[in-house]
Amino acid sequence: MSRGPDAGTLLERALLRHAAVAQIDLSIVSAGWTRWASATFVGARHDLLLTASPSPALDNWIADLPEADFTLRRHLVAELTVESRTRVGDRIE
Repeated sequence: MSRGPDAGTLLERALLRHAAVAQIDLSIVSAGWTRWASATFVGARHDLLLTASPSPALDNWIADLPEADFTLRRHLVAELTVESRTRVGDRIE
């Protein structure tokens, strides 16, 4: 019996939907995770490499991303940060 998609898959899907609403053609290049725990929670830290075409909409989306709310079934997004942005050809990673 399948338990459904894992937290990483749910997060990836939520980010893609969120970007699509902002009319951003976002792609996920790579994704990984490491175990994480605090005194209250046990979970994972997810690291994603995303790519999109540069635009003012992308700049606004990235700026607003840390405050965005993502609803993931049976999971909690505690914090979302953008660590870096790099131009690679005609794309931003």
